[in-house]
Amino acid sequence: QMQLVESGGGSVQAGGSLRLSCVASGDIERYCVGWFRQGSGEGREGVASVDRWDDVVYADSVQGRFIISRDLSENTVYLDMNSVTPEDTGIYRCLAFKGWGGNCPALEKLDRWTGSDRGQGTQVTVSS
Repeated sequence: QMQLVESGGGSVQAGGSLRLSCVASGDIERYCVGWFRQGSGEGREGVASVDRWDDVVYADSVQGRFIISRDLSENTVYLDMNSVTPEDTGIYRCLAFKGWGGNCPALEKLDRWTGSDRGQGTQVTVSS
C-alpha cells in the first residue's frame, strides 16, 4: 500500500497562488495520481490527474489556472494553484490509482477511483 502525504496548504487571498505537494512512500512511475478536493458541506470533486505517460486532465473549474506535475526522482506530485478564488477553498487530497495499467479514471467518475491509496489531505483557504 502506498503512503501519501500532502503539504503546502494554507491561507491565501483571492488571486494568489499555492503549491501543493503529494509525497509518496514508493515509486509512482506506473501510477495514475489525482488531486481531489472537498469544501465544507460540499461533495468531493476531482481537480486534476496525471497518468504514467504524463498525460494530464483538469476539471473545467480549474482549467487554465491549476497545473499538475510530477517529479519521479522525488516520488512527488505537485498541484500549482494560480489565480485562486474563494471557491477553491477545501481539503485537498491526492489519490494514487494503480489499476488500468497507469491510465486514469475520469475525474468525475469518483467510484472508479475506489481502492486508491490516499493521503490525509491539506487545507486550502482562500479569502476574498
